[in-house]
Amino acid sequence: MKALWLKGQVFSGKGEGAEFVNLDWAKRQIEDKLGFRVFLGTLNLRLDRESVKKREKLKDEGFEIVPKLGYCRARLLKARVRGTLCGIIIPYMADYPQDVLEVVSSVNLREKLCLSDGSWLEVEVTS
Repeated sequence: MKALWLKGQVFSGKGEGAEFVNLDWAKRQIEDKLGFRVFLGTLNLRLDRESVKKREKLKDEGFEIVPKLGYCRARLLKARVRGTLCGIIIPYMADYPQDVLEVVSSVNLREKLCLSDGSWLEVEVTS
């Protein structure tokens, strides 16, 4: 896959991404595919219109996160944010907003990059 750039605004989520990343089976799969230990939380981005269209192209890319019974499937793709290795998680839920992107990293990206709600950020999706 050719690198794809997605742009969005940081916003505070409900903590559901952190709960997902903290599930043993999900955490293990994410860390195995990305090659690093993940910070127990996600950075939420609300994508601009152009990026929502690009995100649609990613539905069959990357790796599948195989869920335990009662949980949804998701895709995991490798990415970078300002030189920091990270990943994006795309849950397959009927009501999941198409303009939301969940970013995982080995560090708290909000703190490392001095981000706050409303900050614009670009993510380079690499696989």
